[in-house]
Amino acid sequence: MSRTMAEVNRLLKKTAGLINDDTSSPFQGEFRVGVDLGTADIQTIVLDAEGNPLAGYMDWANVVRDGVVVDFFGASQIVREQVRRASDKLGIHIEHVSTSFPPGTDSRISTNVIEAAGLEVAGVIDEPSSVAKLLQLDHAAVVDIGGGTTGTAIIEQGQVVCSRDDATGGRHITLALAGHFGIPYEEAEEMKRTSKDLALCRLVTPVIAKMADIVHGHIAGKKVPAIYLTGGSCALPGFLEVFAAEFPDVEVLLPSHPLYLTPLAIASYSDVLEAREVRAG
Repeated sequence: MSRTMAEVNRLLKKTAGLINDDTSSPFQGEFRVGVDLGTADIQTIVLDAEGNPLAGYMDWANVVRDGVVVDFFGASQIVREQVRRASDKLGIHIEHVSTSFPPGTDSRISTNVIEAAGLEVAGVIDEPSSVAKLLQLDHAAVVDIGGGTTGTAIIEQGQVVCSRDDATGGRHITLALAGHFGIPYEEAEEMKRTSKDLALCRLVTPVIAKMADIVHGHIAGKKVPAIYLTGGSCALPGFLEVFAAEFPDVEVLLPSHPLYLTPLAIASYSDVLEAREVRAG
């Protein structure tokens, strides 16, 4: 049975409130840790054994591009520092984490970074599949709008039967904004992240339509009743309406704080039995 959106949104709201908060919160018990190496950001999320968020850290970083780690040292340093902060906040010793990778790419792009950060890999899963497992979906599609790609996972009878990743993601929305306004990429990226102006979405409608077209190609003939969106770019005001308009016969759902859904899902994928080995003694 699928999780309710209310339950998912509660977890996401809690996660959002914990991001980069170093307030000491000593914890005793079992826990899970996930690290998401994204194209635009790196996140580390810690959950208790029941899946409730305990700590979260995020850094905007351009260390992964087109499925390749372009700054291996920088990525491992960020992961190491995030894990250190989480360990200090909770008073625990973290050695094992789960991580993820874009569908169709080599999982070692992520696991090598984790190991270089001095950690052991407790589990690895492709990004949209992790969200499908967290949401406990029976028959649906998960669409992960990443920084550089659109990942699509199709779930039938509770199992992921197809998971694909295609070029076109949040970075392309930023490029469209930079081109329209004649501004640097970094300025356009900040505009995308912070603006509440619906007019921005109208400017990038062709990019969103292309993402929808990619998904159309993957779900054709699958009779998917619902699409669940995840990824920070989905938070752009108007994104849901533009994307959903391309699927008039399918329910399209966007949880609150979609930037944190995939990292939350990766952490939930971590085996709690591994956590027993690393909890504070």
